Amino acid sequence: MGQRQQHRATHSARDHALAVLRARNSALALALLPAAVAVVLFAAGPDVPDAVRWPVAGVAVAVIAVAAAVGVLIARARPAVTPTIDVSEADAPALHGLIRDLADRLAVPHPGGIALTPDCDSWLEEQPRTRDTGGPHALAGSDTRAPVLVIGSPFLWWMRVGELRALLAPVVAGTGPSAHPDIAAARRCVRSWDATAGLAAGAWPPRHPLLALSGAVSRLLLRAAGTHAAEMERGVAAAASARAHSVDHGVRTAAQEQVGLAYAGWDRLLTKVALPAWRMGRWPRRLNAGVVSALTELSRRDRLAAQGFASRLGERPACDLLEEPGRVDEEISLLAARLFHGGPGHDAAPWAPLDWTAYPEEVVDRIWRDRAARLFAALDAEETPTLARALSRLTEAAAGPGGPDALAARIGTAAEGGTDDPFPAATTGGRSGVLPPLGFPAQPPATGRELLVEHVAAAVCCATADTTGATPALDWLEGPVLRSGSPRRPTDLKRLGGCVHSLVDEADPEPLRAWLTAAGVREDKPVRLV
Repeated sequence: MGQRQQHRATHSARDHALAVLRARNSALALALLPAAVAVVLFAAGPDVPDAVRWPVAGVAVAVIAVAAAVGVLIARARPAVTPTIDVSEADAPALHGLIRDLADRLAVPHPGGIALTPDCDSWLEEQPRTRDTGGPHALAGSDTRAPVLVIGSPFLWWMRVGELRALLAPVVAGTGPSAHPDIAAARRCVRSWDATAGLAAGAWPPRHPLLALSGAVSRLLLRAAGTHAAEMERGVAAAASARAHSVDHGVRTAAQEQVGLAYAGWDRLLTKVALPAWRMGRWPRRLNAGVVSALTELSRRDRLAAQGFASRLGERPACDLLEEPGRVDEEISLLAARLFHGGPGHDAAPWAPLDWTAYPEEVVDRIWRDRAARLFAALDAEETPTLARALSRLTEAAAGPGGPDALAARIGTAAEGGTDDPFPAATTGGRSGVLPPLGFPAQPPATGRELLVEHVAAAVCCATADTTGATPALDWLEGPVLRSGSPRRPTDLKRLGGCVHSLVDEADPEPLRAWLTAAGVREDKPVRLV
């Protein structure tokens, strides 16, 4: 049954690949049509007057010249390549051996190489046609024109070796259909058309007529062959899945469950933990180790996530297949920062690596101190930055005719012009030249009062750290938190938020004063702002 499904899917993919190639050949035939007419006219001899033959010949030459130029442009167009980290045989002999054994077990060609990407996904990526020799990541004995196996780095750190092999089996099986000449040619055509259409999207026709024409031709071909290209890829995926069905099928079910867990942990780590550091010009150097810590913490808090966790700890993690997992993790972490955030501005200081042990002091504490300084500047209380004075002025502002909106507007203006606060671009949406990080959805602009609540809470956290045993800390699932000196209580900031809202929205400082008293915070002691 599996063999029949595989053959049926493979034949379907080949049929649709031929349909894509027919669209290409039809365009070529259309370009050669004037030349064919000219040949017929000249072959007819003196029966056709020169006044007809030579103009047709001129049109044929012009059409062929333009078609050749368009063909060269399309052939030379290169699609965008996914940023990855190459993994050479010397860097991971065990991983390369696992992939080779898996390909042999599936009876498919070896992938052309292995690369890692900071994403929870794995796929085969075609190599550029200009590559004639194996790169540093090529598998020994593999065809250098074969697609490269791209593996999501969170999988390598979170999954066990058996789970990773089961997860990659359908992906590696895709090298079989990819090696068919018709499918490979059809994929090259689609990639070239898509790259040309993207390149010509911003071209002004009067200035770049040839590029604009090439883009128009590519779009027409994509419309004509798009359905067949999509069906071809579905057939390739179905054939690969059918071929890998019998390989580690039971383990694959468990591995798929870990995919969802790894995706959730990776997304939470990037948005809650890494993003604040990136916006400050610091990039955590061990993101993949961090996602393991985050998922381990999740398993401790969530009984459902903890099921089977203890038994998995006894198995070999897939990152052991790398010779130097720490160095590879650092390369992936820097790539993730550049890919998802884009890097600091032209006038900003260069990026610096950040260890997880230094995160509370260099990220969390700095965020709070910067916000507290902005709050006291807006309150004209920089000379005596105490919570007592801040609460008094905040209560007056909240109870005044305009409420706290005027104060919130001053803080918002200062935040837009600030250079140290990592959050203005995400919370206000107003700072010029700052775009949302790639891969993260743009957050809705925060209201002025929300911004004010954040700054008041930051000032309270600074005062709490200055007068009690509390310290800024990193929670793997929640991000920056305030922890007391005795038990770990990451919910302190959540309770604090309600108290601050009472002050800002209702001009009632009593809940916040009660919180400060219970925490042992002295309101009369100056808050350190630097």
